[in-house]
Amino acid sequence: MLTPEEWQVILLSLKVAFWSVTLSLPFAIAIAWLLARTNFPGKSLFDAVVHLPLVLPPVVVGYFLLLSLGRKGPIGELLYTWFGITVVFTWMGAVIACAVMGFPLMVRAIRLSMEAIDPKLEQAARTLGAGGLARFFVVTLPLALPGVVTGMLLSFARSLGEFGATITFVSNIPGQTRTLPLAIYTLTQVPGGDEQALRLCAIAVVLSIAALLVSETLVRRASRRVLGYDAVGRH
Repeated sequence: MLTPEEWQVILLSLKVAFWSVTLSLPFAIAIAWLLARTNFPGKSLFDAVVHLPLVLPPVVVGYFLLLSLGRKGPIGELLYTWFGITVVFTWMGAVIACAVMGFPLMVRAIRLSMEAIDPKLEQAARTLGAGGLARFFVVTLPLALPGVVTGMLLSFARSLGEFGATITFVSNIPGQTRTLPLAIYTLTQVPGGDEQALRLCAIAVVLSIAALLVSETLVRRASRRVLGYDAVGRH
C-alpha cells in the first residue's frame, strides 16, 4: 500500500505534467506551423532557440528560469509587482520548468507531421474559398493529429521524468514541488529510504509504460482517421 506522502508525490507529478502539456500545446502548434509552412529571416536561429532545451543541461535551463522568473528577475518582478504572482518555489514553477523542457519534443513531433501533409490538400481547400484559419482547422490540424498526439505524450512523459530544471528553479519542497524524480532522489539520500525509492521507481516505470501504450493507441486511431480523410480528399 502506498503511503499518503507517496500518493501526494504521484498526484502532484501527474498534475504538473498535465498542466505543462495543456499550457504548452497551443504555442507548440503555432510554432510548429510557423516552422513547417513559412519562411522568414532568422528562421534557422529561431528553430535553434526553440530546440535549445534539448541540448542544454537541464540545470542550465533551470538557472535561466530562476534568473528571469525569480522574485528579482525581470519577468518575475513584474509578475509579483503587478499581479502578486510568485512562481519560483511553487508547483506552478514546476509546471513552467517541465513545459520548457518538454516543449521542443512537442514542437518537433507536430512539425514533422505538418511537413508530411500534401500541400495540394490545403491548396484545394483554398480554391474552394476556405480562408487561412479555416484551412488550418479543417485541413492542416486534423491531418497533423498523429503528430499532435505524439508530441503531447512525449512532453507528458518528459515532464514526469524532469529533474534538473525543476530542482534548480523551484527546489525540492514536500507537497509543493517534490515530484517523482525529486522524491526518489530524496529517498536515496536518507537511511532506510531504499525500499520506498524502489517502490516509487516501479510506479514511474508503470506510468511511463502506460503513457507509451496510450500514445500508441491514440496515434493508431488518429492515423486511421487521417488516412480516411486523405482518401476522401483525394477522391
